[in-house]
Amino acid sequence: MQNHRDTRNNSTVGAEKIGLRVLGAISVSHFLNDMIQSLIPAIYPMLKQAFTLSFTQIGLITLTYQITASLLQPAVGLYTDRHPKPYSLAIGMGCTLAGLIVLGMAPTYGMSLIAVALVGTGSSVFHPESSRVARMASAGQYGLAQSIFQVGGNAGTAMGPLLAALIIIPQGRHSIVWFSLAALLAIMILWKIGNWYKRWQLREKRQVHTKTSTPSPIPARTAIWPVLILMVLIFSKFFYLASLNSYFIFYLISKFHLSVKSAQIHLFVFLFGAALGTIMGGPIGDRIGRKRVIWGSILGVAPFTLALPYATLFWTGPLTLVIGLILASAFPAILVYAQELFPGKVGMVSGLFFGLAFGMAGIGAAVLGKLADVRGIDYVYHLCSFLPLIGLLAAFLPDIESRTRTAS
Repeated sequence: MQNHRDTRNNSTVGAEKIGLRVLGAISVSHFLNDMIQSLIPAIYPMLKQAFTLSFTQIGLITLTYQITASLLQPAVGLYTDRHPKPYSLAIGMGCTLAGLIVLGMAPTYGMSLIAVALVGTGSSVFHPESSRVARMASAGQYGLAQSIFQVGGNAGTAMGPLLAALIIIPQGRHSIVWFSLAALLAIMILWKIGNWYKRWQLREKRQVHTKTSTPSPIPARTAIWPVLILMVLIFSKFFYLASLNSYFIFYLISKFHLSVKSAQIHLFVFLFGAALGTIMGGPIGDRIGRKRVIWGSILGVAPFTLALPYATLFWTGPLTLVIGLILASAFPAILVYAQELFPGKVGMVSGLFFGLAFGMAGIGAAVLGKLADVRGIDYVYHLCSFLPLIGLLAAFLPDIESRTRTAS
């Protein structure tokens, strides 16, 4: 009996080590994927000048990217729940690689839209499947696994504007093609993850007769209300994030007369804070409960967003750092909370919420771009500062962690 227990413990430790390696690899891939994607808004000023674009047309670029990503993600997740495809991650990154090359060489505004649509399609495959891989490798620490996975994306998103300021702005828009090397590296990593995914599938098939399904903590009919609340909270979070990701550079240039390079560094500060918040949100949710993290993140950021439109340049940097940190901590908790409402449908839930996040960001970019053309960029930030108050709705989310513990 003791030898059997020791063998089981040793195998568990080995599985956890393998999980950490896979989580590290998928996080690095997420870093490379989102670094590439973040180059798109980082070069908006160059595209605006090259094609004489209005803010509305800038918003349409973001909308094109976000819609191709958001509409396809739930469908990809639902399909791969039923028919897992271990190498779909590498194939999706190939689509991103093609879009990156087209974007760097695009001679017209229309070709730029096609390029970002290709990048969005690659994203629609990457996010639900990589979120599934993170859960597979989590060893039961789902919040921590999602944070490790997502922090790679946040760090990549933060790095994009910085690299744009250091490389693309001095060298010109065509230099974005050099970042195709990052996509090629990601394809290599994702192919190896596909090998692990395939082995994991075979092991699960051998063990399926010894497993029991995990029940939902609340009835499926009742779960629709928490999902609707989470969707409204996603709207609040990502509409606000769209104002920063797409137009913060223009806001800083308009209000404080900064150079494009200086404004991009300020954007990096915000995105760096978002990366820190992402890595904190998941494990804190594992420890104190995801509902508390969701509540504290979305509503707790409101005092800082309300102060931002009135801040001086000196205080704008610290405020955006804190806003990014607090607001970003919500998404790992929201995603794992939703996955626990629908056990066995990880891909569909991940695709739905990643897709909804991208969709809200895209719609937000288009709506706020039009609003900026009509009322001015300063008005956009005054209006958006109230969005986090929608976080009050988190009070109506059920405490599913306590119900799960009671059921077990």
